[in-house]
Amino acid sequence: MSHLTVFDLDGTLVDTPRAIVETFTAAFGALGVAAPPPAVIRATIGLPLERAFGDLLAAAPDGELVAQGVVHYQRLFKQIILPRANELIFPGVAEGLAELRARGGTLAVATSKFHASADALLRAAGLRDQFALVVGADQVSRPKPDPESGLLVLRTLGVAARHAVMVGDTAHDIHMAKAAGMRSIAVTYGVHGADELALAGPTWVADTFAEVVALLSAEPAHGAEPYDIGVRPEAGEPAR
Repeated sequence: MSHLTVFDLDGTLVDTPRAIVETFTAAFGALGVAAPPPAVIRATIGLPLERAFGDLLAAAPDGELVAQGVVHYQRLFKQIILPRANELIFPGVAEGLAELRARGGTLAVATSKFHASADALLRAAGLRDQFALVVGADQVSRPKPDPESGLLVLRTLGVAARHAVMVGDTAHDIHMAKAAGMRSIAVTYGVHGADELALAGPTWVADTFAEVVALLSAEPAHGAEPYDIGVRPEAGEPAR
C-alpha cells in the first residue's frame, strides 16, 4: 500500500511569504487603502484569502471590499509571484519530492490558496507532476485549520488517516492534521517559528526539507507502521 504525504505549499515547498506580503501590499494600493505593516500581513499567511483580507481590513470576509481585494490579489499574483516561482523553491524540495516518489510514496498538496493559483504556482515551479492531487481553499467549505481539506485528500486518494502525514510550516497545518487523524511534520523555515509550532503539537519537527525527507524515508522498526519513528509528543508537550 502506498503511503501518503500531504504538503502545504507557501512556506513549505516554495519560499513565497515575502512575495505574498509584496502582493498584498500592491493589492491594498489598488484598493486605495493604506497597507498594514509587513509583519501584520505575514501573520495572515496560511489563512484563506477572504479571511486574510477580512482580518486586515477589519471587514466582513464576504463583503464587497474584501471581494475586490481578492480580485486584485489574484491579478497581481500572476505578475509578482508566478514569474519568480522557480527561484523560490526551497533548497532540497525538487530532489526530495522526486526521492519520495521513487520510494513509492503518494504526494498531495492541501493549501489555503485557491486551487487555480496553487496549480499555476506548482506548474511554474516545475513541481506539479510530483503530486497526485492538489486541494485548494475554494474546494472546501471550511479551509484550514478545519480538517475538511485533509479529509478530502484522504477520501479522494483512498488512504486511511493512519497512513498519512501532513507537512506544513504553520500551526494551521498541524491543527488540520490532528483533527483529520494524521500525523504531522512541522517545518521551522517558513512562516511560524519553532515555539508557535511546538504549541500546536506536531508529531515531528524538521529544520530543513532534507530532514523532512529523512523522517518520511526512515525504515519502520519491529513491525511499526511506516513513518512511526521517534517519539510522538503528548498533547501540549513541545516536539523534539
